[in-house]
Amino acid sequence: MQNCIGIIYGGKSRQDFGYLTDSRPEYMLPYGARYRIIDIALSNFANNEFSNVVLYGGKIMRSTLDHLGNGESYELNRRRNGLVIFPPTFENAGKEIVAYNETKDFYLKSKEDELYFYDPMVIFREDFSTSHDRFIKEDLDILLFCKKMDNATGLFIGETRLNLDDEGNLISIGTNQGVDDEFNLMTNIGYMKKEVFLNLIHDAAKNSNSNELIDVIISNLDKLKIGVYMIDGYVEVIRNLTQFYDANLKLLNADIYNNVFFKNGLLLTKSKDEPSALYGDSACVKNSLIANGVKIDGKVENSIIFRGVEIQEGSVIKNSVIFERTVIEKNAVVVNTITDKGVLIKENVTAVGNPNYPYELKKNAILEDK
Repeated sequence: MQNCIGIIYGGKSRQDFGYLTDSRPEYMLPYGARYRIIDIALSNFANNEFSNVVLYGGKIMRSTLDHLGNGESYELNRRRNGLVIFPPTFENAGKEIVAYNETKDFYLKSKEDELYFYDPMVIFREDFSTSHDRFIKEDLDILLFCKKMDNATGLFIGETRLNLDDEGNLISIGTNQGVDDEFNLMTNIGYMKKEVFLNLIHDAAKNSNSNELIDVIISNLDKLKIGVYMIDGYVEVIRNLTQFYDANLKLLNADIYNNVFFKNGLLLTKSKDEPSALYGDSACVKNSLIANGVKIDGKVENSIIFRGVEIQEGSVIKNSVIFERTVIEKNAVVVNTITDKGVLIKENVTAVGNPNYPYELKKNAILEDK
């Protein structure tokens, strides 16, 4: 993919993740016991041999810079341009088109003729060569990635949908209203010619008629040659706290785990030197992901446990996502809960949430009887 720039636009919204995005962008949320969600996008780019990747980081970027650095963990620091991170300015905060227009010189000076856009909140692992070959062979202006999703539960109401004819050609782009049992989800992933991109953002900025790239595409549908690429593999969309919770717990399914961590190359992340997990004589662990540096003397079931967590004797953890350095003291009960980093749950305390809306504890919170 030497002729293609990978683009990640992050931090679009923070309102649906509760306390978890008070101190980090949504794409920096922990995932799978030792990763961050952004690792999926960057691993995809690294494994598909992109040498130029751009991240629009959004607000609250300290954790982003600490985790990503110069892209060394993804071997992007060894490539031509590697990883470029654009911070927000006062003018472009939350405005995608403005951010692109302010950085257009970067694209004008780049040698690449193609762009690959990636929504960091979509979990998706695939070899890009097939889709790229189609993009080139059909001489498309844009190739949009699409996934047919079960719509019965209403989880995707408000998502962008692609309306296709019987041959899979694009008819229109709209909003999912939750009426149909299935719908074609637009994943905010896809290819675009750089020339087309520059023309779109120039016209949008000049006319001040849109803040998001997809709106500009919709308003120019009749002028663009757009194809649709249907994804066959596993796709997970994370837009709110419940979907984040579910996405983590789904990794306890072996097929999903293998798809996310091993399909088309390893999932890469920043490495940390930690000792192996320590299991005490009273420890009991079932169907859970346990990171290194964890100390367990209690019972853990159907849960995701991140680095440096301490679970003391007599405590019970079920169906929960426990972030780094959380301490759960003796005889505490934690069910259907997400704890942010550094949480302390005191002895004999119970924290129980609903599977459809997990209980959430903010960073460094102390939960105790009063």
